[in-house]
Amino acid sequence: MGAPEGLKRLTGGATMESWRFSSAGRDFILRRAPSAAMMEGRAIGHDVEAAVIRAVHQRGVRAPEIVVELEETDCLGTGFVMRALPGTADPRAILAANEGDELAFDLCADIAMELAEIHNTPLDSLPDLPRLEPSDGVAGLREQFEEAGADRPIVALALRWLEGNLLSPIEPVLVHGDYRLGNLMVEESTLTGVLDWELAHLGDYHEDIAYGCMTVWRFSRPDRPAYGLGTLGDQSIEYASLYGREVDPARFRWWLVYRTCWWALGCWRMGATWREGADRTLERALISRRTSEQELDLLLLLEEDAPREERERDLPDNAGTSEPRGEASAGELAVAISEWLATVKDRMDGHDRFQHAVARNALGIIARDNAVRTEVRDAQLARDLLDGQVTLAQPGLLAALRRNTLDKLAVDMPKYPALAIARKTWTKEE
Repeated sequence: MGAPEGLKRLTGGATMESWRFSSAGRDFILRRAPSAAMMEGRAIGHDVEAAVIRAVHQRGVRAPEIVVELEETDCLGTGFVMRALPGTADPRAILAANEGDELAFDLCADIAMELAEIHNTPLDSLPDLPRLEPSDGVAGLREQFEEAGADRPIVALALRWLEGNLLSPIEPVLVHGDYRLGNLMVEESTLTGVLDWELAHLGDYHEDIAYGCMTVWRFSRPDRPAYGLGTLGDQSIEYASLYGREVDPARFRWWLVYRTCWWALGCWRMGATWREGADRTLERALISRRTSEQELDLLLLLEEDAPREERERDLPDNAGTSEPRGEASAGELAVAISEWLATVKDRMDGHDRFQHAVARNALGIIARDNAVRTEVRDAQLARDLLDGQVTLAQPGLLAALRRNTLDKLAVDMPKYPALAIARKTWTKEE
């Protein structure tokens, strides 16, 4: 490999940096940690991740080819270089290119069958990996919840449900851990690569299946559960046809709740990562506000267990908005800065242009938060839900949680596709 040319930071990536460059006429991707502190406490390091990628690549899984691993003398942190794969990992571009039912089904089937190939990986070909049992996973989530303040009732409700419906262990397989649009390279309607193996572990195959079906990973198609492309039936049939194991609906639902709760706490943790200085990027701080997306999704998943009269109860009125007078409010100042940033957008490209969009999103949150004060923290209610002293059978609780969730998400991420569906369902809006 010769000297790198055209080095360019790629957008996206909640925890790791990716850089594209060329050398000797070929394209490569450098994947690295933004700081040494970012790797502290992780279940596997880049060396183990690279070993997993090599193992699955060797047996035909469409994973990238590892070219070289970084060494301490490189002074680039930890990571590795891979050969670039054809296609795009941009979820919206993938969904736009597969609008028709036939194209979407073909891609959904391709993705499901590739996941089955991953789960068929012989465990003796892999490096030592952590094993995730349901009981250990829930205990870990509860610990994170306590560390984060234990004051979000919907997360407490989810933890209580997970504990009350705990799964028994099953024979483990290789679990990718982050198998979803955004980590899958696609060219037209063909899967060309599986990226980001940093969460690889041994566990229940239902975990991977459920994770890719989380509402947040459906992007602009919340009504299509399987990767935003198809139905759960489409995915299950194609998966089972190759793997030989059926998808258990109860285990699927449990892992769907688990990983949604996991991501809610993961978003929360981004705020702590920013505060502690391990990664002071604006994107890190902004992702922490995506917790409310997962709270909405958790409530939609769990409310079916509430009594019918509570599911049909009208919502209380929302908090309303305050009308600024006199001097500019903090929210209006945020709008003014955002409007100015819009005038300089064309002067930026690459990762700077991406960060420009992130900055404008952050300013929008400040403006909306200033106009509508929503409070979703309630440590006592969270504790009562976690202990089982309060349930969704309590009159008015579900309606109050729905209202708070709608109002908070309207501030944090008003373009989240599932918000419109929940608002229409819960408030009877047309």
